[in-house]
Amino acid sequence: MEFLTSEKRKEYEEFLNTHERCNFQQSLEWGKVKESWRNEVVLSTDETGKIIGSISVLIRKIPIFGNLMYSSRGPVCDIHNKQVISDLTKGLRELAKKEKAFVLKIEPDIKSDDKEFRKIAEEAGFKIKDDAKNFADEIQPRYVFRLDLKGRTEEQIFENFHSKTRYNIRLASKKGVEIKVGNRDDLKQFHKIMIETGARDGFVIRPLSYFETMFDHLAPNHMKLLMAYHDGQAIAGIILIMYGNKTWYLYGASSNSHRNLMPNYLLQWEGIKSAISDGHDMYDFRGVSGVVDESHPQYGLYRFKKGFGAEFTEFIGELYIPFKPFVYKLYKISEKIYKDIVLSDRRAKNQ
Repeated sequence: MEFLTSEKRKEYEEFLNTHERCNFQQSLEWGKVKESWRNEVVLSTDETGKIIGSISVLIRKIPIFGNLMYSSRGPVCDIHNKQVISDLTKGLRELAKKEKAFVLKIEPDIKSDDKEFRKIAEEAGFKIKDDAKNFADEIQPRYVFRLDLKGRTEEQIFENFHSKTRYNIRLASKKGVEIKVGNRDDLKQFHKIMIETGARDGFVIRPLSYFETMFDHLAPNHMKLLMAYHDGQAIAGIILIMYGNKTWYLYGASSNSHRNLMPNYLLQWEGIKSAISDGHDMYDFRGVSGVVDESHPQYGLYRFKKGFGAEFTEFIGELYIPFKPFVYKLYKISEKIYKDIVLSDRRAKNQ
C-alpha cells in the first residue's frame, strides 16, 4: 500500500484509463473539479511496484463534526481480489487516522447482487447501507441505466430502441433540430436553459462557475457539450464525460419551449453515436429512481432512459466505516434534518 506521489502520477493515469473498471470520478481531473475538497489517492502495488488497485478519496471538513472522507465509484481493481481490497482498506484507515476523519463513505459501481464482493467488503470492516430508493438518499445514484455498446453497430443499437424512441429521434431530425458541439462560451446558454429545467422539475442546479471549472479541467479530451438548436435558437443540451472505455451522460437541460420537437431524444442519440465512434464499451445514462411505479414523480425519466434499450442496473449502495461512531450518528441526524428542510422548501416553491 502507498499513497499517490507525483512520480506515480503518469502511471496512475494510464492505469485508470486502461482498466475495465475505470470511472471519471476516480480521476485526478475530477479531483480538481471538486475544488472545495482535498484529493488523495491510495494505491495497491505488486511486488515490482506496479499499480494493481487504486481508490481516489475526497476529503472535506464538516463544521462541528470534523473531516469526512468520500470516494465516488471506487475502488478501481479486481474487486474480488481479497488481498488488494484489504491493502486499499489499510491505506484508507491510515489516511483517516492522519486526517482525523470521523467517517469514510464509498459508493462503488458494483452490482447489488455481487455476493462475493459484499462478503469481502464486510470482512474488511465496511458496513453496507443498501436501502436507498430515491436520488436524495445518497450522493451518487444507486440505480442507473447503462447501454452496452461493445461489438455493436449504430444500426444494431438503434434497432434495439423502443419504437417510440426511434420515432422521436426521427421526428426531431425531420422538424429541423440540429445538434452542435458547444464551446466554453456556450455553457452560458446551457446553464440558462438548465435554470428553466430546474424550476420546472423541482431540483437545485449548480452555478455556472461549476460547469466552467469542469470544462477547464476536462475538455476537450474528457468532456463534451452537445447543444440542440432550432431555427438558430438553443433549446436543449447535454454534457457528456468520456473516460477510459466509457461515456457518461452527466447533465441535461431542456427549454420549456419546443419540447414537442423532442430534442432530448436526438441529443442522446448523438451522444451514443459519439461513444460508438470513440470505441467505447458503455454509455451510462446515470440515475433514475429505484421506485419503478407510474405514479412516481420520476417515472417519466425512467421511461425516457429505458426507451434506449439500456440495462436497468442496481448498485450495491453505500459502504462506510464510522471511525467515530457517536460523531457519525450525530452527523447523520443533522444531515437528515437539513435534507428535510431543503425538500420542504422545494415543495413549497413548486406549489
